[in-house]
Amino acid sequence: MALQIGAPAGFALGGRMSTFAVRSSYETSISWISAMCNLYAMMRSRAEVASLAGAMRDRNNNQPPQPGIYPDYPAPVVLRGDDGQREVRDMRWGLPTPPKYLEKEAIKRRDKLIAKNKPFDWDELLKMEPDKGITNVRQTEIKHWQQWLGPRNRCLVPMTSFSEPDQVGGSLKPFWFALSEDKPLAFFAGAWTPHACVRKIKTGWEACDLYGFMTTDANEPVLTYHEKAQPVILTKPEEWDLWLSDAPWPEVRHLQRPLPEGSLVVVPPEPKPEPTTAGLLL
Repeated sequence: MALQIGAPAGFALGGRMSTFAVRSSYETSISWISAMCNLYAMMRSRAEVASLAGAMRDRNNNQPPQPGIYPDYPAPVVLRGDDGQREVRDMRWGLPTPPKYLEKEAIKRRDKLIAKNKPFDWDELLKMEPDKGITNVRQTEIKHWQQWLGPRNRCLVPMTSFSEPDQVGGSLKPFWFALSEDKPLAFFAGAWTPHACVRKIKTGWEACDLYGFMTTDANEPVLTYHEKAQPVILTKPEEWDLWLSDAPWPEVRHLQRPLPEGSLVVVPPEPKPEPTTAGLLL
């Protein structure tokens, strides 16, 4: 089952979420989260990303530009490696879902098996509950998120534009936003973690590196279309340095705020890539 954090209409994002305890706060947070950013683009070269972020190495340097990055897609992030050097690495979009939500979904499946008088192993059922991830983190006071807000897990997520559905007008039409019409490179304030889970039933249990990014209050021009939240975007080298520094969370949490009013503009979406004919026999 998939939980969404602002994915495009019809795109099910599954699994982990950010604010659950029992039914009230848990399910309120689910509906709130489903309004978040679940689509963005990264159209600049990875060499430009590495240069701008001061990364010394890139583990996947042949990746083409990405006009549409959706939940669970692989995409580049900038993080500090084990030796402290910055590196660019591909990860999958969607942090682990809080266990409470996964347990709730597993209980639904358990109850269906009981109703059909079918045997099951509860521990295995819970372990294999699909978790497609949570793409955005807003409520950083939640204990589940705090484990990834320290220096070891903070990262920068390169982007050139992002999309939000028109929830104010009700059309859910995707609108795109960037720092200017030429869509310069900037970074979402992100977090990452290694994890093992079932992302897709057909794939089964797998180990993967996962990331998500912070959101905050919406302001203009996003507010006109999407009033609930917008991504945290870091635009200055001193902000990137602080986010990737050894500073504890209380010393960087002030960066979880919107850009000054009017810093973003509405832009057209990236054109879809032309289909390739490579490998076809004519």
